[in-house]
Amino acid sequence: MPPLLDTDDPPAVELVAATGSLPLVLVCDHASPRLPRALGDLGVGEAELRRHIAWDIGAADVARCLARRFGAGLVLTGYSRLVVDCNRYLDDPGAFPEISDDVTICANLSLSDAARRQRIDTLFRPYHEAIAALLSGFSRQGIVPVLVSIHSFTPVFKGFERPWHVGVLWDRDPRIAVPLMRRLGDRADVVVGDNLPYSAREPRGYTIREHAAQRGWPHVALEIRQDLIDTGEGAAHWAQMVAAALAPALEDPTLFRVERYG
Repeated sequence: MPPLLDTDDPPAVELVAATGSLPLVLVCDHASPRLPRALGDLGVGEAELRRHIAWDIGAADVARCLARRFGAGLVLTGYSRLVVDCNRYLDDPGAFPEISDDVTICANLSLSDAARRQRIDTLFRPYHEAIAALLSGFSRQGIVPVLVSIHSFTPVFKGFERPWHVGVLWDRDPRIAVPLMRRLGDRADVVVGDNLPYSAREPRGYTIREHAAQRGWPHVALEIRQDLIDTGEGAAHWAQMVAAALAPALEDPTLFRVERYG
């Protein structure tokens, strides 16, 4: 089987180095709509590949702004979720989606085991190894890190106009999620979803659960509506609002400790 990425292809993972000492790691699981050239267009039209089915529109821009604001390290996926979804367990059908929002991903139909392994080894594992390396850099020093995952959601899904501006996704650990929802909700112009439009409880996302929740490290995932952040100006505005709501939690020294809930 030929390699999935050639030597002149962009890397599987983009890493933005930390510029400060705050033990915060930001991640963006669906940062790019890019496809490996070896896979062509996956049998999907060009217009569809610009839609939310291929990536989280605006999420990478928000994550970059937040990384600059806090001086935090940032890990971003280099390729589309349609190749392999880096926030799914690998036995989840959504890891290699055959249909997304009624669009058939032709190249993923009857995908061979060898092709799955190649995508895992080339894209999935390097991304999660990069996250683990940043987090373990703190833990080796006896420092408990914080993990924040940035996503975005389409404003209309299956005919339903979603009213939320931002969703805060969490399972059992309330340390960041609850005060973040309260501070964002204090704004009259913001509608906050508590585990909406998606939930961190069922189904559970891979990244937050595997890298932080199981270790008792503080964490949260954010979903921001795409029509609010699909421009650089909008992404910067929302990053500023999120940073203002998140900063008080990150300034609390009691946050940075292992806590297990339930």
